[in-house]
Amino acid sequence: MKILSVVLLTLCTFGCGYSSKSSTPPQAGTVPAISALAPNNANSGSTAFVLTVNGSKFASTAKINFGTTAMTTTFISANQLTASIPATAIATPGAVHVTVTNPAIPGTGQYGSGGTLAETSNSMDFTVN
Repeated sequence: MKILSVVLLTLCTFGCGYSSKSSTPPQAGTVPAISALAPNNANSGSTAFVLTVNGSKFASTAKINFGTTAMTTTFISANQLTASIPATAIATPGAVHVTVTNPAIPGTGQYGSGGTLAETSNSMDFTVN
């Protein structure tokens, strides 16, 4: 009887839990990926606009890079970010490389070991006509 009680208690302890998918965004240091830009073009000399970047693995502190400038970014979800692009950024016709960067995680060890590097996504071109 004791053995049966121990077996049942063990099974209940380890087998009664449940799991669900996490709804939290990926941590900083995870490599993000861009799948689409909306809009993906503008006319040179146009006014400021909001750029939506769709993709995956965006950290809540991720930044949209419009060319070489990290824009003030709004986290919508792990799959979508937005940023206001100023008119000065689209004053000249050409292609602007857009990327997303998830920030680094600082190390926790005595000498900063154990952290991760910032990770940047693939690049997509925004066309300035």
